[in-house]
Amino acid sequence: MKNIFFTGIFLFSLACAAQETDTTTYKPVEYPEGFTAKLNAVYTTVKDWEGKMDIYLPPEKNGPSPVVINIHGGGWNHGVKESQTGFSTFFKMGYAVANIEYRLTGQATAPAAVEDARCALVYLIKNAKDLNIDVNKIVIMGGSSGGHLALMAGLLGNDNRFDGNCHGVKNIKVAAIIDKYGITDVWDWGYGKDITSKSATRWLGDKANDENFAKTVSPIYYVTKNSPPVFIVHGDADPTVPYQQSVDLHKKLLANGVKTEFITVPGGLHGKFDKEKNSEINMAISAFLKEVVK
Repeated sequence: MKNIFFTGIFLFSLACAAQETDTTTYKPVEYPEGFTAKLNAVYTTVKDWEGKMDIYLPPEKNGPSPVVINIHGGGWNHGVKESQTGFSTFFKMGYAVANIEYRLTGQATAPAAVEDARCALVYLIKNAKDLNIDVNKIVIMGGSSGGHLALMAGLLGNDNRFDGNCHGVKNIKVAAIIDKYGITDVWDWGYGKDITSKSATRWLGDKANDENFAKTVSPIYYVTKNSPPVFIVHGDADPTVPYQQSVDLHKKLLANGVKTEFITVPGGLHGKFDKEKNSEINMAISAFLKEVVK
């Protein structure tokens, strides 16, 4: 009985510690005058889990606006939407922003996060009229695992294999994808020769040894001549996600005649680029979107 009591105290302490680590305070998103915010809008429900997004909308008087869906990174196992605040480039361009959360590995393994990214896209298409957004000008963006999910959601197009939680839209498309050092080949990230990651095998869950399944959740296998334009940025010294994965994606996009731009950051690590380089990247993204989102 004594051992059970102390075990209970220990587990309770661990639970409290875990809760304490989740109390990080993030700076609210600053948006221009005239914009409105719809925080924690529920875009999908899976059992007792609610997928939420924060939506920042330009003034209705401007007409239906383009929108960028932003997906945070964190190896599919950590991270929150509230950590994402740098949307000024898009606000200045008159874009709405939908900043989403998704199920992490501890809640559900692959392909859950892909399903959620797709549901966020479907939600915006289905509610475009109420939100005053232009369904022909949807951009999807993410960094690291968020880049992977942005690529998956956009490159799937009308392939509905991961849309079981969000039916009702016949024509699913995005105008462009912005991929910041994202994972393009999950199997390679788990077992490849360059860099291996336990985040990959953990996210694959009970399919961790199933290479064929890993390919079904890997963006590089969905590139076709009909893929949307893709902007890629990656540091060539990234110690987390192999730079070669972005090189391979870029090559495949070019081989299929897909509009693409690839910025290599010399000596760049996993994001964490300096202020000057980030400014340069944001300017390049802005120019890319002005060219392809029409």
